Amino acid sequence: MKTNLIVSPNATISDLRVEKEVEINGIGMGVLSDGTAYLTARGLARLCGADHTMILDISKISKQDKLRPRENMIREILTDQGYDNKNLFIPILHEGSTHHAFPEVVCMAILEYYAFEAKKATALSNYRILSRKTLRDFIYTQVGYDPRNFIPEVWKQFHDRVTLVYDNVPPGYFSVFKELADIIVTLIRSGAKIGDDFVPDISVGLMWGKKWNKENLELQHGKRITYKHNYPDYFPQAKSNPQTPYCCPDSALATFRSWMRETYLTQHFPNYLKNKVDQRILPASSRKLALSVIEKSKKINLP
Repeated sequence: MKTNLIVSPNATISDLRVEKEVEINGIGMGVLSDGTAYLTARGLARLCGADHTMILDISKISKQDKLRPRENMIREILTDQGYDNKNLFIPILHEGSTHHAFPEVVCMAILEYYAFEAKKATALSNYRILSRKTLRDFIYTQVGYDPRNFIPEVWKQFHDRVTLVYDNVPPGYFSVFKELADIIVTLIRSGAKIGDDFVPDISVGLMWGKKWNKENLELQHGKRITYKHNYPDYFPQAKSNPQTPYCCPDSALATFRSWMRETYLTQHFPNYLKNKVDQRILPASSRKLALSVIEKSKKINLP
């Protein structure tokens, strides 16, 4: 079911991944990591009773192209459905090759054309079946996907980290990771992919440790102690579990929060985000959004 295809220059490889994919009666179908139900080019062709090269030919058109009658009809159907994407498919990398994932609305538009304009008996029969049940529901059922249990990967990774450490800090102490929870949530909502290569609590912990030692805060608050911090087993950092970061006496919590608000977020955090943008871990737009949201919520002045 792999399709090694050359993607149009106008199409950018998506960051989405295949959550589940199966082939039922020769129809390749699946669900992407954002819950999008799709058919492969060959799967869509079989559903329509057409040759898959015809589907690929149709998929190459964009809104700017001079449309032939067939493509024009399909575009009109899509426009009526509110589909305004210039591409008819989502190009994704799966198992080392490029797949063309045709989303539900595109599949139904092409199926409608083959059913009522091209008058393909197979397309008409399948269209009638799917008119009683949405294509999305059909694909979800076939691949065994339950959207009620769907948790976006970035939230799952954060949830899994929290689950492993939430009760590991002894009473009377606080951890950097817990204190950063609201900022991490803000970053995720801003589009950051918090995962094994984006762990801001490490950056904060290192900077806070330097302040702690430089200002000899132990004299005022007492000694820091270590606690066990395990990463989820699918994180590369899990190879050295358990980690033993420091946690600090609660009496230093106000000092830490003031330092976070007035020093780290203003002087260090923008550069941390910039480095992640340079590494292509964080979109530039998400960096700006994250800074603006944090500035508003923390009432700080960012450079």
